[in-house]
Amino acid sequence: METPLDRALGAMLAAPDEALPRLRFHERLSDAELFLLLRAEAQDDNLEPEVFDVDGGRYVLAFDREARLAAFARAPAPYAALSGRSLVGMLAGQGVGIGLNLGTSAETMVPAATIDWLSGLLASGPAKAEERPEEFHPPTGLPPELVEGLAVKLALAEGLARLAYLAGVTYAGGRREHLLAFVDARPGAEEALARAVGEALSFSGIEAGTLDVAFLPASDPASASLARVGLRFDIPEAAAPEVPRPPGSDRDRPPRLR
Repeated sequence: METPLDRALGAMLAAPDEALPRLRFHERLSDAELFLLLRAEAQDDNLEPEVFDVDGGRYVLAFDREARLAAFARAPAPYAALSGRSLVGMLAGQGVGIGLNLGTSAETMVPAATIDWLSGLLASGPAKAEERPEEFHPPTGLPPELVEGLAVKLALAEGLARLAYLAGVTYAGGRREHLLAFVDARPGAEEALARAVGEALSFSGIEAGTLDVAFLPASDPASASLARVGLRFDIPEAAAPEVPRPPGSDRDRPPRLR
């Protein structure tokens, strides 16, 4: 069955000279849950991945489905499940790339230089609004790629907030900007939400674009004003708790390489 990562790879390969499909593929890679082939069973949060030399480069192997890893290994093999962004963070600066979905029709090699570039892109973040808004108005002139990217990111932010509004804003002093305001964010989730917005902006392909971020309770009068003029994004509720996952599945606590 074709996966979102397969589709993004296909779109990138079909338009090799276009920047947006390339950005979208690396965004899907960052968002995906990956299954990393290990040399030995994980010990606590320490991972020892298999590393292969391919065409003068060094690569770990990762798959976006457990069945794909099993088919490649052809025997029981140790692995860890972790997000793509966690794996990128682990590998950045180490001269190691990712061999992705080897043995399938959607296999590709992500070299170490690309891992370092992607790590830098993921580290970017938006400005958090500190000025006093004077007026909210409907969002205008935003590229559809950004709106689509925000919709994808916020659909993945399960349980981190109740909803969000995208609107234009005029601050005291006359500065005009676009604002994404989260309503009833879960305590402690502000950094993760702001990071998701920063990634949506970075992967939209907009150069020198900005987007302010704010966090409001539903009882704040500004929430009612935003509801009248803003574009609303409903954020899914958190799923029921699952059985503890292997090391690396917590995006906020990436595992350590041995």
